[in-house]
Amino acid sequence: MVEVLLNPFWLAYLCGLLLSWGGERSLLPHPAPPWRRRPASLFVHVSVWTIAFVAEFALFRRPYFAAANVLAIELVLIAVSNAKFRALGEPFVYPDFEYFTDAVRHPRLYLPFLGIVPVLLVSGAYAGALWGALVLETPMLMMGRHGVECAALFAGAVALLFIAGPRLGAATFNPEYDLYRLGLVGFLWCYRRHERDPSAEIPRVTPYAQLQPVVTQLDKLPDLVTVQSESFFDVRARYSIVKTEVLSSFDTLCRQAVRHGRLHVPARGANTVRSEFAYLSGLRAWQLGIHKFHPYRRIQTEGVATIATFLRSRGYRTVCVHPYHPTFYHRDRVLPLLGFDEFVDISNFSTADLVGAYVGDQALSRYVISRLHHTNDQPLYIHVITMENHGPLHWERVDHETAATLLCDPTAIGCHDLVAYLRHLLNAQQMFTDLATCLRNRTNDRPGGLCIFGDHIPIMPDVYSQLGSPKGDTDYLIWKTGHHAPALSQDMALEDLGLAFLSVTNIIK
Repeated sequence: MVEVLLNPFWLAYLCGLLLSWGGERSLLPHPAPPWRRRPASLFVHVSVWTIAFVAEFALFRRPYFAAANVLAIELVLIAVSNAKFRALGEPFVYPDFEYFTDAVRHPRLYLPFLGIVPVLLVSGAYAGALWGALVLETPMLMMGRHGVECAALFAGAVALLFIAGPRLGAATFNPEYDLYRLGLVGFLWCYRRHERDPSAEIPRVTPYAQLQPVVTQLDKLPDLVTVQSESFFDVRARYSIVKTEVLSSFDTLCRQAVRHGRLHVPARGANTVRSEFAYLSGLRAWQLGIHKFHPYRRIQTEGVATIATFLRSRGYRTVCVHPYHPTFYHRDRVLPLLGFDEFVDISNFSTADLVGAYVGDQALSRYVISRLHHTNDQPLYIHVITMENHGPLHWERVDHETAATLLCDPTAIGCHDLVAYLRHLLNAQQMFTDLATCLRNRTNDRPGGLCIFGDHIPIMPDVYSQLGSPKGDTDYLIWKTGHHAPALSQDMALEDLGLAFLSVTNIIK
């Protein structure tokens, strides 16, 4: 027995396995210690670790490097999870694996929140470890005893995973709680199993499936515009340091609106697709199960009834405008399934339209206004997804003069990101005003409706640490031409906003 344990293969395997549980203690939030978890979660951990170790050993034939390599993968997941938790208040979940490829395609959206220096240091350290392992550790033969041991280990691990995996129990889809009770590997495996369960379908019957429309002639139906504004919320209500006049134009629109107020959204800091789908479908997070984290992963072949499918059935031309890459979030494949006749992406804009790294809201509003000046008899529904105010805000430069125009105290500590955010907010409110003006003053006599909402609050950790963290709600307004009554202030959930928009514009009863 002692001889077996001192064998480099088994010593590396057992030490690595124990260290893998130790590494979990650096996770945020901390999982329960292994002895307080369900046995099934421990068996899943052992199984996954074993499969990964055997695969690495078969590839490199160096047991210590194989163990170190698996531990390195775990540490990368822990580092990514901790970065996400600090920024968004949510640990890494199984659907987030897709973002690793997105980070390669769109590094500016992800790497700044991990930190460029840590990424470079980790990459350099791994390159050095790889060189050291290949030079210093003697490779073992895969023939004879080691081959048999590897095959037996692999077969046993697969069998154990097949038995223990289904016994993890159902997830609560509260990621902090599920991570605590299952540990990192059990947590990710449990969510993987739920996502691949054939019965875990996104409901096809939504609030838009059986709506009763008001009977209206086609030429009397209003043109409708929805603006899903990146990271928009009325920051003044949370931070008195922001000057009141910063959003004066937005205040004017709220006074002219039919309804406005606070909006409860299912995303915080990022994960725009959660808010996007909640608005379009009217489905609540509890109805989506595992798919509440990334609903577009599941919508690849079958559609869902949405506000766009309903309006298209009423004769509308439905258009989604998002000035970014069409494959991001699979929008090029998903949006047609959600009822959009046309998807306008970044290819319709030029570098002259950029404000910083992204297409600016002013260029976006000019495009939408050009579409609103149509002369045909078909009403138009345009869903706009803005991009200008997307982070990382801490990469932007701000100066004292800009801070002085936006803040009551431009010397306040930790407000760099807030100044950058407010600068973009000015462009957002100008876009809102321009769209309302266009809908009001057009010459085609068609009425118009405008719905504006923020998808989530921005990522500003330094601001939140200095001034306090907001709850996470955003703001909305519903405006229409010809309305002169006092605005109604009413808070609501994002899932109800689309139905409220259709009701206010007299499209549904």
